[in-house]
Amino acid sequence: MNQRIIDLSLPVYHGMRGVEIQPNTAYDQDGFNTTRLHLYSHAGTHMDAPLHFLNGARTMDQLELNKCVGPARVIDLSSKDPNGLITVADLSAYAAKIGPGSRLLLRTDWDLHVDQPDYRTSFPRISVELAAWLAERGVWLVGVEMPSVAALGDYEELRTVHQTLLRAEIVIVECLANLRELPEEVFFIATPLKIQGGDGCPVRAIAIEGIR
Repeated sequence: MNQRIIDLSLPVYHGMRGVEIQPNTAYDQDGFNTTRLHLYSHAGTHMDAPLHFLNGARTMDQLELNKCVGPARVIDLSSKDPNGLITVADLSAYAAKIGPGSRLLLRTDWDLHVDQPDYRTSFPRISVELAAWLAERGVWLVGVEMPSVAALGDYEELRTVHQTLLRAEIVIVECLANLRELPEEVFFIATPLKIQGGDGCPVRAIAIEGIR
């Protein structure tokens, strides 16, 4: 069986938001190379734990890893305008296939804006209504190419959408890339470091085409 692995992660480099990478040892001086990594817990392609918006909730090391690995459905929302709300109506054509255990990757092509000024200010985002709908349906994971599932400039929306998804134990993966390269169904993998008490963590997200 032919299989293809597609990298869905943004590169991590010194100077990107929330990232510092400094030399620690050098081969010429110490005989080996090492670096010191200073990472914001939500830098680059990353995963949110319920603790991110819910005090006392499940932490990064307590996530159910079976939610992070398995078949996923790619939903093409690339026609969404900047600042557009992603609504229940946008997913209505897929409703019969979205239920308990579903993993959804919402394609907006917003990763193409990653180096543009509007990347964090004008992205399409999940509506409060849709967040509740996904929670009611028992969805396991939602992945997006935007830096957040909700508007960063509207705290009430930001809190409500995150809390609605995280109370339902939906795994949130943000800042994905390259969803346009995927077929409608793929095998998805994105696992975090086992950080005790962690609220979030950068991940290496991939899709495998050709297995289920």
